[in-house]
Amino acid sequence: MALSTKPYKGARDFYPEDKRLQKYMFRTWRQAVERFGYEEYDAPILEPLDIYLAKTGSEIVDEQTYSFTDRGKREVVIRPEMTPTVSRMVAARRQELSYPLRLYSIPNLWRYERPQRGRLREHWQLNVDIFGVSSCNAEMELISLADYIFKSFGADHSMYQVRINHRGLVNEILNKYLALSEQSAYHVGKLIDRKSKIDQSSFLSQLDEILLDKEKLANVPEKLLRILSAKSLSDLPDDLKTSKDYQELAELLDGLKLDNAIYCPEVMRGFDYYTGIVFEVFDNDPDNNRAMMGGGRYDGLVGLFGVDPVPTVGFGWGDVTLANFLNAHHLLPELPPESDVYVCLVGDQYSLAQPLIMSLRRAGLNVSVDLSGKRLGDQLKTADKKSIRYAVIIGEEELKSGNFKLKDLQNGQENELTIKELVATIKK
Repeated sequence: MALSTKPYKGARDFYPEDKRLQKYMFRTWRQAVERFGYEEYDAPILEPLDIYLAKTGSEIVDEQTYSFTDRGKREVVIRPEMTPTVSRMVAARRQELSYPLRLYSIPNLWRYERPQRGRLREHWQLNVDIFGVSSCNAEMELISLADYIFKSFGADHSMYQVRINHRGLVNEILNKYLALSEQSAYHVGKLIDRKSKIDQSSFLSQLDEILLDKEKLANVPEKLLRILSAKSLSDLPDDLKTSKDYQELAELLDGLKLDNAIYCPEVMRGFDYYTGIVFEVFDNDPDNNRAMMGGGRYDGLVGLFGVDPVPTVGFGWGDVTLANFLNAHHLLPELPPESDVYVCLVGDQYSLAQPLIMSLRRAGLNVSVDLSGKRLGDQLKTADKKSIRYAVIIGEEELKSGNFKLKDLQNGQENELTIKELVATIKK
């Protein structure tokens, strides 16, 4: 039986044209975050399972990790996210590092989940984290950076919306305002996180299963729905407006000065390690109306490694959701192949043409050479199929004269030029 040519389910093959898109996205990401002073790091793709058991959340660990026991009887996992890893790295050099510490990475991640639009089992993700800033200036910087990245891809505020909430304020709503038990509050929080993915009747049905009888009698469902329908912070009950978390959230929204940033009580973020402000950026396109990236404050993770905690804010942004966004809003630029010029050899001239070909490369051109021995017309067709704009024709005559035919495959123009003129024309 023949082997399958399909990649593993939920993963992708990257042919050259796919790789060009990935390189464009990664390059734009890198340029943007480095402009804000962030430095790149990396780490092993395998991590001990226990660093995810500590704070990531049972759903991720139990249902979505590729975990196994290695030959040394160690429980390990292929990293599903980067936050525990970077927290481990900061903890390892807690006293040596300079704060504020700005770090970023674009790692390959794996999660065992049902592949669907915007979510695959394998993906790459931009991770950006700032350590050592306890004020909401850290959140302000990261949200401003996310906005800057969107604009770097050519997007404007009509295309996306920044939705912001505060886990501390959520806890106050669940624990104090609604007076839920600890267990009910935990499960209601998880349900709120899923609310946008289920219909109203399913939400109410699941809420009814979670709540205790006395909580139902206290009109918790009605109170919760009023909270979740709030369009702005000012819509919340007066009892909540004196809290520190409310004031911090109001300060952030005012300081951002973004006309597409709003308070959204449904934004929770699924991970258990978030402790403060959380945010997500949603695509406004009706065919792709979903969260594309998100993050928030997680002040406690570094402390799990036996050192003093470090205040931290970070976000993650997957390559799949970014590509969908760029496609939906027609923001993908034309991405030419890596080769600037295709050399077509007339006759067996490869050895004699080598010095000339190398001189083109030393001049800064990316040169692909046709070694097929096919007819000139077929070689030119190959160059055109590869979308390489320029073809240089080299035969015995050209090598003797020092003048070479340069064919522009976009417009069909052909000129006879010296090497110096040829390089100048292509570079221009």
